[in-house]
Amino acid sequence: MKNLILAYLKDEEGQTSTEYILLVAVVALIVFKFKNVATEKLTSITNSVFDQADGWVNDLDAQ
Repeated sequence: MKNLILAYLKDEEGQTSTEYILLVAVVALIVFKFKNVATEKLTSITNSVFDQADGWVNDLDAQ
């Protein structure tokens, strides 16, 4: 049993999945950290686009 556990711990194939899990965790932390900044920027861009579209529609209605 001891040899089986040691063989499992020495097996390097599992490390790649562990590395991917750690990478996903780091990316998730970064996304959560900057979520508010990204939301504010996207909201600003969206509002700007819709304000310009409203201006164009109002200009067309005035003609």
